[in-house]
Amino acid sequence: MKRFFLLAVLNVAVLMMLSLASSVLFAVLGVPLAKIFGDYSYLACFSIALGFGGSIISLLISKPMAKWSVHARTITGNEGPAERWLVDTVADLAQRAGLKTPEVAIYEGSANAFATGAFKNSALVAVSTDIMRQMTKEELRAVLGHEISHVANGDMVTMCLAQGVLNVFVIFLSRVLASVIDGALSGNRSSRNRSSGFAYYIVVPVLELLFGLLASIITCWYSRRREFAADSGSARLLGSPASMIAALRRLGNLQPGVLPASLKAFGIASKPKTSLWATHPPLQVRIDALLNAGPR
Repeated sequence: MKRFFLLAVLNVAVLMMLSLASSVLFAVLGVPLAKIFGDYSYLACFSIALGFGGSIISLLISKPMAKWSVHARTITGNEGPAERWLVDTVADLAQRAGLKTPEVAIYEGSANAFATGAFKNSALVAVSTDIMRQMTKEELRAVLGHEISHVANGDMVTMCLAQGVLNVFVIFLSRVLASVIDGALSGNRSSRNRSSGFAYYIVVPVLELLFGLLASIITCWYSRRREFAADSGSARLLGSPASMIAALRRLGNLQPGVLPASLKAFGIASKPKTSLWATHPPLQVRIDALLNAGPR
């Protein structure tokens, strides 16, 4: 269930690379950014193109990047009985959710699992070797139902759109404020008829990083809300919340696998913590939500 943070971190990395590349290119070509962006309509168009472009690229490469980051190996079910059960269970849950069977993978590591991918019918579901060893089949089935629910809910695409909007604001505001700061330092209050100074190129990435961190608070809040929806979706697919509750309780007694930063929000669980940047609600809060929802 490592969905959102993968996209968020990939997005920030791509966004910073595109932003840096465009700034360097403009500087090499001697393009006066202040003249171009003096009319904020041009800056708005630039921000939309770059912001959504970075988010879409992150979404499109999320599946191969996820497999690469945890060294996951795709399985077909012919490797052994455990792999056959895993593939068959994912196929069954996907059929119940009205999806094509996702690609199934296993990776070496502590207890965790995740789903990712740009499209509902070409997704990836991966589980760690440790979670396969330490959970019962019914508990693991609930975890897989959680991941399939993320795919069925279209969480990655929704996250892409939300992140794209946040990117636009990050790019736009960072350049507007950088222009103001650059003008104040240079003693020139007007940004329409002057070239950008050295301070502009220093301040822009700093502000992008700062605003990006603030935007990640919204990303993480959204990630926490989607965990509840995926837990509930697993309960519906299995016909009862009992297995999902048992799986969450089992995770509470295990040490959640430490995932790469780009995958944290896509995992079934993370290290217990309460903060604005937490990608998952506390396990007990998730259990209580399922209990309060009652039988299905």
